[in-house]
Amino acid sequence: MASEAGVSKGGLIYHFGSKEDLVTALAVRMVHEFRHEVEERVEADDAGPGRLVRAYVRVSVDPAADQTLAQERQALEVILGTVAEVHEIWRADSRWWKDALATDGLPELTRDLVIAAADGVWATVEWGDPYPPGRTEALRDRLLALTHEWGE
Repeated sequence: MASEAGVSKGGLIYHFGSKEDLVTALAVRMVHEFRHEVEERVEADDAGPGRLVRAYVRVSVDPAADQTLAQERQALEVILGTVAEVHEIWRADSRWWKDALATDGLPELTRDLVIAAADGVWATVEWGDPYPPGRTEALRDRLLALTHEWGE
């Protein structure tokens, strides 16, 4: 990480004060990057209920996602998870998502089902067990369809 930042390990620790401060800052950055990715994937012409859920699905169930990058992210999350302060960051982020998604207009059961499934697809890829060709796209498309079919 220090080499990517263009500083020495000591310089990196000096800037953050401690290893825990560095890890906490990294966790916050990852949380904010994911939120930004989801915000970027909200389609401008999608004004109906579930638009944030659909953007969340598009980011979480992305067949174009780099599997190596996903696995590296998973390894980083395992390391981050060793710092107690990071768990509070993750809990706060989870509460933020629950609040944001609760106002998205979908029935609670539909919303929870779609989000849980999207998270499961993401975790499967992140843990290095990719789906066969075409399956990720089919799963994404089905989850997106569920966000439109709830009223039928």
